[in-house]
Amino acid sequence: MSGLIALLGSGEYLPIMDDVDRYLLANCGAVGRKPRVVCLPTAAGREGEASVARWSRMGVEHFTRLGADVQAVSVIDAESANDLDHASVVEDADLIYFSGGDPGYLYRTMKDSLVWKAAQNAWARGATYAGCSAGAMILGREIPDFRSMGLRSIAAFGLVPVAFVMPHFDAIPLLGKPLVSALRGRLKPGEIMIGVDEDTAIVGKLNEEWTVLGKSKAHVFTKDESKSYAAGEKISLGM
Repeated sequence: MSGLIALLGSGEYLPIMDDVDRYLLANCGAVGRKPRVVCLPTAAGREGEASVARWSRMGVEHFTRLGADVQAVSVIDAESANDLDHASVVEDADLIYFSGGDPGYLYRTMKDSLVWKAAQNAWARGATYAGCSAGAMILGREIPDFRSMGLRSIAAFGLVPVAFVMPHFDAIPLLGKPLVSALRGRLKPGEIMIGVDEDTAIVGKLNEEWTVLGKSKAHVFTKDESKSYAAGEKISLGM
């Protein structure tokens, strides 16, 4: 992947993320034309037609307002994830945006699908990946099982060199703090996990520094140490 990656803690398609999304549109490889944006409501695929339609409508309205050529593609299950027409649209995109929902369902639906292969082809030529909440979590090594308080997890794509991506980090209630401790306890020497606050993103490329954008902070944890980074500050993810 040579394009930008944006991992968002929350706030997809909302005005509070306008500056972040304008940055993504300005750096997605579109030259001399409107950027082509594809919004994928896949993580909400089990929430019903109304939820899928709402995420799709929000994405189209948001990026149209920001001056992009945008369409929502209804990839909501294994069948639609292997639709050739859907894959073609995704491969031609400059910005591929996954909104939030169920990270495990998103991973299972995308894994080995034509749409996911198309997305990887797009990134390889320089398109941008944006994943909010569930869309961010699938790029880590594993997705925590929240019901087990982090003691178990499922495999994820491992495209970003972090063990776990934790969105909505500043909104985790006090009762959720043992989850964070459990995940840190599972880190191996040299591994990190990241937490991204709501209405905040970290944006960067593999093998380069990342930048915190948005309202609040991002947090990097090793087994024994942690550090927080404010908007505008740079983060190294170890590669």
